[in-house]
Amino acid sequence: MPTILALPLLLALAQPAAPLPPPLPGLLVERRLAERAGLGVGDTLYVRALAGAAAARPFVVEGVFEREADPNRISRNELEVRLHLPDLEALRPTPDRVDRFAVVLADGGGDAPRAAAFARWVEQLAFGTRAYGSAELAEGASTTFKVVSRFHRAIGLVTVLAAGIFLLCVMIIRVDERRRDLGMLRLLGVGRGSVFRAIVLEAVAIATLGSAAGAGLGIGVARLVNLYYARVYDTTLRFALLTPRIVLLAALLGLVLGVAAGVLAALRVVHVPPQRLGER
Repeated sequence: MPTILALPLLLALAQPAAPLPPPLPGLLVERRLAERAGLGVGDTLYVRALAGAAAARPFVVEGVFEREADPNRISRNELEVRLHLPDLEALRPTPDRVDRFAVVLADGGGDAPRAAAFARWVEQLAFGTRAYGSAELAEGASTTFKVVSRFHRAIGLVTVLAAGIFLLCVMIIRVDERRRDLGMLRLLGVGRGSVFRAIVLEAVAIATLGSAAGAGLGIGVARLVNLYYARVYDTTLRFALLTPRIVLLAALLGLVLGVAAGVLAALRVVHVPPQRLGER
């Protein structure tokens, strides 16, 4: 009797288990897409290619990444996912076809002859294939930014010239308003050199204060611009950049303009006889 009862149990244990379904392929989701769609690690996402009528395939979200701040792609502002190459190719209606791909050499491309030989080998793989180095590609992609940079340089030059003319006008007005006082100092025995240096030092002081105020205003405006556009595009890219080199260059230009304006304004009074300084 015990043997008869145990036989069905042994037979049931010997039956093969049902095969488990293959694991779903994984992908990475950009942070902005994950936040907008409410996706997290372990969620299932269905992906299909826009071209072709292939059905959507399920993928498992294996991680969330932050897209690099690239000014070349900020205008498109596209959301991204990253798949393994075989999974991406399976979504395409035409396999073994790509528009472009990037290859990173083991030595980072530091060996120029080796990199050039590899580029020639890639171009021989298929008709119409063209290989570009990273420096050449960056040079071609930055044409728009070069035009904007030249435009900004022209604006900066006009601004510096306008600031110099404004500073000169201020110093001339201040000197003309004090012609009577300067004449009294000259009559009391103060030399031309002392008057000249006083006017130049005053111009340098005004230029220094103006440079400091301009640097503070520039820092504040740059922060506001970065905060606004970082929120609009949801990126870490810095749209306005104020470096110590720029601040130092602006300060030096301010000092030069201050000295030039002080010298020109001082020359208007130091060669005039003290008896005539009170005349208008």
